[in-house]
Amino acid sequence: MTDSMSSRALTELLRGKGAHADPLACVEDLSAELAARQITGFPHSIGQLVFHMNYWMDYELRRIRGQRPAYPEHAAESFPPAASPSDTQEWDRLKQHFAGLLADFTALASSSPEEMQRQIESVHEGDTKVAGTLEAVLWQMVAHNSYHTGQIATLRQVLGAWPPRGGGDTW
Repeated sequence: MTDSMSSRALTELLRGKGAHADPLACVEDLSAELAARQITGFPHSIGQLVFHMNYWMDYELRRIRGQRPAYPEHAAESFPPAASPSDTQEWDRLKQHFAGLLADFTALASSSPEEMQRQIESVHEGDTKVAGTLEAVLWQMVAHNSYHTGQIATLRQVLGAWPPRGGGDTW
């Protein structure tokens, strides 16, 4: 894959092109009440999933910027302690943060080929188990977000709130 193709693919997948649902479209028109709703048999609400995605995007952005964020001791730390966003303002803040983080990652996807090969410092043993270039971190984020965006799409279907206003496959 050429560098420009890789950059284009990263950008498209971060923003939900092709076989991927658009992460922003999956949450932007959802009410705080629906985002907080728990579905029997599933451990997290949509709001909790967005919080979790924000957590890891923020963690990786800080690593990319040369900071040394604390790695959580347990996976539960990357989910909110409360059930979900409790009010409209909190849910709006969570969605705005999500949009901003996605924009930051989309901008990084256009980095120069040299920058894409820059090694990102490991701050935890878990970071050393995967490729450590900027490009690798971006691809890991694409995979992570795609996984959870799929969960959000499924939860929206169960809640009778699919497709989102921004569009989404219905088959």
